[in-house]
Amino acid sequence: MNVFDFDGTIYHGDSSKDFFFYCLKHYPKTRGKIFPVIWYGAGFGLRIVKKKTFKQKLFSIVTKIPDIDKAVLDFWQENKKKIKKWYMEMKEPTDIIISASPEFLLAPICAELGVECMMATKVDKTTGLFDGENCHGKQKVTRFYERYPDAEIDSFYSDMYCDTPLALIAKQAFIVKGERLSPWKFKKKNIK
Repeated sequence: MNVFDFDGTIYHGDSSKDFFFYCLKHYPKTRGKIFPVIWYGAGFGLRIVKKKTFKQKLFSIVTKIPDIDKAVLDFWQENKKKIKKWYMEMKEPTDIIISASPEFLLAPICAELGVECMMATKVDKTTGLFDGENCHGKQKVTRFYERYPDAEIDSFYSDMYCDTPLALIAKQAFIVKGERLSPWKFKKKNIK
């Protein structure tokens, strides 16, 4: 089986950030969330606010959207063109996508792509609050083995070395930069 990160890997950009700005543009009531997000984002950048706290503030934008399911579908109608060509040419129904983005955001595009298994951060689509841990780094390995305890990953793809824990359990791993795939370079600082 092949396993893929989503943002920056098979999607040009960061879908969570893109969704936030999409909502600001299409739902004027969400604009009141800008300053708290900037505040918590600065705190996260200075390492005084935890990533989970910042992301929950970012996703709290959903509280100002009258129909979140419609908003997500409309977002993907506008943004599905950002799925990378290399992935479209090789995708298979057995692919697994593991992402730190919210499940509610990725579920529609994964269904449209024909991806039957997607694991992502569990975020309440009405409050923006997390239900569990952010699906990031070692947490991705935990989530993978919870669902597939005896499985082996044939190939793993990501744009970030913070995904080294998944790369380590794959038979082969690739780092993705734009449309270019290169063999994963294991460095001591990336193995934690």
